[in-house]
Amino acid sequence: MKTRRPSFFWAAALAAAVLLAAPALHAEPDEALLGKARNYPVGTRNTWYGNPYRVGSWSAMDTVHGVETRVVARPAEASPLPRAANPAAVTYRYKGANYTLADYLDRQRATGLLILKNGEIVAEHYRYGRKDDARFLSFSMAKSVTSLLIGKALSMGLIASLDDPAEKYAKDLAGSPYGATTVRQLLRMSSGLTFTERYDGKDDLSRLSRAAAGVPGAGLPIDVLKSVAERHSPPGEKFVYASAETDVLGRVLAAAAGKNMSELTTEWLWKPMGAEHDAFWRVSVDGQEQANGGFNASLRDWARLGQLLANNGRAVDKVTGQPGALQVVPLDYLLDATDPARQPPAFKPRKATPYFGYGYQFWLMPLKARTFAMQGIHGQTVYVQPSTGMVMVLTSVWEQASGKQDAQPYEERDALWRGVLQSLGGDFAPQPATTN
Repeated sequence: MKTRRPSFFWAAALAAAVLLAAPALHAEPDEALLGKARNYPVGTRNTWYGNPYRVGSWSAMDTVHGVETRVVARPAEASPLPRAANPAAVTYRYKGANYTLADYLDRQRATGLLILKNGEIVAEHYRYGRKDDARFLSFSMAKSVTSLLIGKALSMGLIASLDDPAEKYAKDLAGSPYGATTVRQLLRMSSGLTFTERYDGKDDLSRLSRAAAGVPGAGLPIDVLKSVAERHSPPGEKFVYASAETDVLGRVLAAAAGKNMSELTTEWLWKPMGAEHDAFWRVSVDGQEQANGGFNASLRDWARLGQLLANNGRAVDKVTGQPGALQVVPLDYLLDATDPARQPPAFKPRKATPYFGYGYQFWLMPLKARTFAMQGIHGQTVYVQPSTGMVMVLTSVWEQASGKQDAQPYEERDALWRGVLQSLGGDFAPQPATTN
């Protein structure tokens, strides 16, 4: 005799089936354009940058056909990254209206968002089908990673002085204007050389990118670097954003240390920091890591890197979970890189740009408390405020590559960060005008 199941079982089963078949209550922004119907596909060397390949490719560049990468190995044990027990809700105000963290995720094309307070996870979200093992492309956040490695090389004496010309180490640049530029001028993007970066496919950045990718007829990256000769300013006087300057820094670093950047990142950052996942660098056709934008890491490991900087360069002790004795990033260099008070007048906040200052490959915010950021062109960001233990990591697939093209995502991201500071006990007081 068959056993009859109670009616509530069938009702529950039917409800579950309806829920599984139904679309999500809130569609993620532009999910159709970004390839949801195709499960966010990964592109090729020729297609990875555009829709509908951005979500898939920008979280797994090591699987993109035709793209070369090199592993940055994790240690045997990751540093702790506990979750806060009762975190406060995060809200922010933007254009006269109040919003929640969920509102932000419904309004902007974020693939990942993680917030730390004193080393504890306050919020962690993945979107567009991404998971915690995705390694997110950083774009120009990689420039800050390159800077940290330069600082370590300096502390070890591998680079004798930041006022050495690049050609002292990168011999292939000898006799060129970039070769004559000092390491410090490169760190501040103040070579004075005219390198166009408009993101229109016709600028110098596109020439450098095609050369790095090995496009036939594009030459080698070193050829592009040596071709830059016109000047807009005397060296050292003015900040003008130019990714070529970080490319040169990567070549200086590898030559000075006698190892590739992936090995150096493993030894000097990833293992002592206590990363959870392997990371990787994208590698140019000439074997050089793409220092200006090719680093890829998981959301939690970007957060660990932010926490390392919030701890003023000290690694987290694996037993106590607090900043330990190991100084991973030299403190004096880190302050030179991130403290507005240590910058020459032309590089301070609201001087280098109408809003940000610029240190050694870090963006400096016009706040009273030292607050700085790594930034990538499509919404990749790590914000850090050491004095209050605040870190926010955001990975995104914004459509436009510049705030000059579409300012709205940049404005709302800034509003979100200020809301995070206000909601969680950070310091959002503006920098006094007298110190600008």
